[in-house]
Amino acid sequence: MSRARDAVTAASFRAGWRLLRVLPEAVVLAGAEQVAGRLHRGDGPRVQQLRATLRRTRPDASTAELDALVRAGLASYTRYWCETFRLPSFSRERIRRTVSASGDAPVRAALAEGRGVVLALAHLGNWDLAGAWATLELAPVVTVAERVRPAAVYDAFLAFRASLGMTVLPLGDPATSPTLVRRLRAGALVPLLADRDLTGHGVGVRFLGEELRMAAGPATLALATGAALFTAAVTSVPLPPGHPGRRTGARWGVHIAFGPALEVPPTVAVPPGGRGPQRAAAVAALTQACADGLAAAVAAHPQDWHVLQPVFTADVERVRRAAP
Repeated sequence: MSRARDAVTAASFRAGWRLLRVLPEAVVLAGAEQVAGRLHRGDGPRVQQLRATLRRTRPDASTAELDALVRAGLASYTRYWCETFRLPSFSRERIRRTVSASGDAPVRAALAEGRGVVLALAHLGNWDLAGAWATLELAPVVTVAERVRPAAVYDAFLAFRASLGMTVLPLGDPATSPTLVRRLRAGALVPLLADRDLTGHGVGVRFLGEELRMAAGPATLALATGAALFTAAVTSVPLPPGHPGRRTGARWGVHIAFGPALEVPPTVAVPPGGRGPQRAAAVAALTQACADGLAAAVAAHPQDWHVLQPVFTADVERVRRAAP
């Protein structure tokens, strides 16, 4: 039965992928809006979780204001999936014209020197489109993805991202960390989603005034390889009439805001070969610095934060206690 369900899921996924790529973009975006509306009206558990999460970004919002923010968040989320399914058909011109960036000069400088760069990202905006742009404009992208079921869907996503020029390594595979270290030392660009702890070994940080466990990977890799570490916030932007991107058929683009380079505070600096408590303190300090940069971006663009799962420690514990 499990194999049969997986086969049906994979077949549905492939059919949906093909359909969304051949339909006119206006039709696809209108459909995404309708799906977002139905999800909002249904107010299922994932929508309720999104509401609880977004409450942290707007603690003083009225019920109506928060509800409007949830609706906008669902619209951004469904549009992300539609854009991602259509992304393999985007031309290089479209990718370049619909993505803008700020604060990228230090990132470019580090890469030009042959130094690897680690980017800590949140689940903000369309990070797949941002990754395609980075591969074209900055350096070969090497990243990590969580394995999903069925395997055929996971393999399709790997092939899709490979078609955009990205190398995607499986989360939890014993070879993944050594490969990332090797590629970073060779000057690669490694963006990693960090606002959800998928390994159980994350670092507790303060994020929007509450505790949240973030992935330790960005800080750990930067310390292990000497790579430069930055945050990168990816947010959706509507393209106004007359924008060059509109001539490629696009209605939305993304903006990537790179934060300043992050360094370990001198009080917790790790000497060469440092291990144990010194290294742990440095990882914690760098991870908190990542959290601060990403929290500011989330607070400024909460509608683009695609987190329909519990991420704050209080929510994670609540769900754990409620589990049978």
